[in-house]
Amino acid sequence: MRGKDMNPQSRGIWDAAECALLLIDYQDNVLAAVFEQDRRVIELNVSTIARMAQRFDIPVVLSTVGVEMGASDPVLPSLSAALPGVEVIDRSHMNAWEDPVFVDAVKATGRKKLVIGGIVTSVCVTFPAISARADGYEVAVLADAIGDGTKEEHDIAVMRLVQAGAVPMTTLAMMAEWFRDWKSPIADHAREVWVPYREKWAALKRGPEQYEPTGLIAAGGLRPGTRVRADAG
Repeated sequence: MRGKDMNPQSRGIWDAAECALLLIDYQDNVLAAVFEQDRRVIELNVSTIARMAQRFDIPVVLSTVGVEMGASDPVLPSLSAALPGVEVIDRSHMNAWEDPVFVDAVKATGRKKLVIGGIVTSVCVTFPAISARADGYEVAVLADAIGDGTKEEHDIAVMRLVQAGAVPMTTLAMMAEWFRDWKSPIADHAREVWVPYREKWAALKRGPEQYEPTGLIAAGGLRPGTRVRADAG
């Protein structure tokens, strides 16, 4: 019994050796569609989880939408910098799980526990997460590294994900669950990322940003969003 209890999988733990990280549509013009969450915090969280995955040898599947069509921006520079050498899969499908190249890349990882982040929550995260669940994968979503047009849209999408069997997690909780033991061989890598992350996170939280909602036409097609300070009148 003790041996079984010590098995991370038997406890439902998200062990680094069993996970793959899927990051979907982290692009400037897509991030600009988020108005009621601080885009800087979302960007910090996703770039941090990406760096941690690299240090823990967790395979990463990175995807964009509409870049080759000339309709969207490439991957956020901060995320590209965190994932040197990781190939970007560009799609036309809104549901990444409907793109054969993307699905093949996920299968090639050999992992059955998928940690998913993306923008926007109700589409780029929800669609592939639910599809992956239907195909027998376990799915966790990084609730503080994703965002939607409004907080209501984001929250309802997370509710839908939970109803479909996905597990909501935060960036910090996922990183902690990946290594879990400060004496483990990978704990030193966690220390390298953890302290600077929390300092940057705290600074952003002390001075949050808000954004004026804009429509697609007024903003010039697929690139909506105007940034204003939180204390603006």
